[in-house]
Amino acid sequence: MFDDYNKATSKPISLKKQRKIFDFADRQNVELTSALKHFGHDLDDLTYQTPSQKVWEGDVPRRLSEFKVKKNGIPLVSFFTGCGGIDLGFEAAGYTHVAAFEFNELFCKTLRKNRPKWKVFGPPTSSGDVSKVSEVIEALEEMIPVNFEGIFAGGPPCQPFSIASNQRFAKSGDNFKRVGFEHETNGNLLFDYVSIIKHFRPACFLIENVPGLRDLDGGEQLSEAIQELESVGYTVKKPTVLNAADYSVPQYRERLFVVGTRNDKTVVFPQPEETQFGSGSVLRRKQGEATNTETRSHKLGSVKRYALLEYGQRDQLGRVDRLDPTRPSKTVIAGGTNGGGRSHLHPDIPRTLSVRECARLQTFPDDYVFVGPTARQFTQVGNAVPPVLAAQLALAIAKSVFGITEK
Repeated sequence: MFDDYNKATSKPISLKKQRKIFDFADRQNVELTSALKHFGHDLDDLTYQTPSQKVWEGDVPRRLSEFKVKKNGIPLVSFFTGCGGIDLGFEAAGYTHVAAFEFNELFCKTLRKNRPKWKVFGPPTSSGDVSKVSEVIEALEEMIPVNFEGIFAGGPPCQPFSIASNQRFAKSGDNFKRVGFEHETNGNLLFDYVSIIKHFRPACFLIENVPGLRDLDGGEQLSEAIQELESVGYTVKKPTVLNAADYSVPQYRERLFVVGTRNDKTVVFPQPEETQFGSGSVLRRKQGEATNTETRSHKLGSVKRYALLEYGQRDQLGRVDRLDPTRPSKTVIAGGTNGGGRSHLHPDIPRTLSVRECARLQTFPDDYVFVGPTARQFTQVGNAVPPVLAAQLALAIAKSVFGITEK
C-alpha cells in the first residue's frame, strides 16, 4: 500500500491559473471547491506562493509489515486501547492478542472492523471501562490466571497531563490548568490500571503517557503508582521518554514509557536510529486508493492565507503550520474538522492533512480503516502510539524480559 501512494504524484497548477481560480471564486461568490471543479481541478492541484523548493530524497521509513515476525507465544492484554496503535505494534512483533479494553464505542468499531478476531471488551457488548476495576477483573479472570505469563499494556487517557491539550482552552477557563490527578475521571485511571496489574501480576506491564505525567506535582503521583507496583514485587525501569522520530516514525512525538517486570529483569529499550525521516517520506500530492483520504473543504480566505506560508511557518488565525518535507512532522494531534482541533498543513499543498495522511505520519498501514465522523477519526489517529514505535518496544521487551529474539 505504501508503494501505491509513493507512485501517486502529480504536478501543481501554475500560480497564474491558481490566481485565476481564486478570482473566479471571489467574483462568483462560490466555494473554492466548486470553483476548482469548474476548472477541472481539486484542492490537491493547488500550490504555495513560494513553490515547493524542498523534496524528501531519502528512503521511506520502516513499515509495520517489515516487523512481521514468527509468533513468539507471548500473550498481550491491552487497556485504553483506542484505535489499536500499541496492539498493532505488538501483533507485528509476534505477540498473541488476548483481549482489549476500550470504553469508546466508536473506537471499538474501528478495532472490530480491522481485527474481527480480537476479543474487544467495550460497547455495545460491555462497558470496557477500566475505572470499573471489579468488572474488568471479573471479565479477565475467565481468560487469564493470576501470575499471568504475559504483558499488560496501556496508556491511561493523557489529556489532564498534556500541555497541548490545555493550549486548546482559554486561560480563564477551568480546563486550562494541567489538573492531572485532580481530574474527576481521567486523573484516577492510572491507579485503576495499577490495581488491575496488582491483581493479575503479569510478567511485564507497560504504561504509556505524555511526558507531563512524569512532571506533574513534582513527580509525586507517578512515584506513588510505581511504589505501589514495587511493593508487590515488580522491578520498575526508570520512566523514560522516547521521541518517535528516533524510531523510523516521520513525526516528532515524545511519549513516556514505564515498564515493570516480575522476574527482576530490566527492559532494555531499543536504540535510537541515526536517521530521522521527513514528512515528505510519506506525504505525496495524491493519496492513492486508500480510505480516510477526505480533505477539509477550506474557505477561499483560509487557502489564500495558507498559500503565503513558508516551510515551518504558522498561520496564526487558523493555528496551523506548514510542514517541512525534509523534517519530521510536528506531533499529530487529536484534532478534527468540526470544532475538534486541527491537523497540520501539507508541505506542498495549502490545505490541512487528511486522516489518512496523519495516519501515515503515525505509521498506520494504509489498509487500516478508521470509522466514524471525520473529526473522531482524527481523534483516534492523534491519540495513538505509532505502531512502528510500539513494534520496536515489543521486540525489545520480548528479548530482554522473555528471552525471545527476533527471527
